[in-house]
Amino acid sequence: MQLPPEEMGSAINRLKRARGQLEGVIRMLESGRECEDVVTQLAAVSRALDRAGFSIVATGLKQCMTDGEINELDTAKMEKLFLSLA
Repeated sequence: MQLPPEEMGSAINRLKRARGQLEGVIRMLESGRECEDVVTQLAAVSRALDRAGFSIVATGLKQCMTDGEINELDTAKMEKLFLSLA
């Protein structure tokens, strides 16, 4: 199953935001910032990645359902993808 690029805008934006946040975490570490500040930003990066992942999987699931392609194998694959993000 291929993901339609036109439906990936939200996930792409989240990933770009996460990339910026991760670069910020690296700068924080390099400049010796407080542990609490670093961990807070790192948690934000993690949440942004999780949300992007869920968005991508949900878009794939939606595509399978609307295309009528869903079958047992697709269901198992989608379940595995969701669980990999947990």
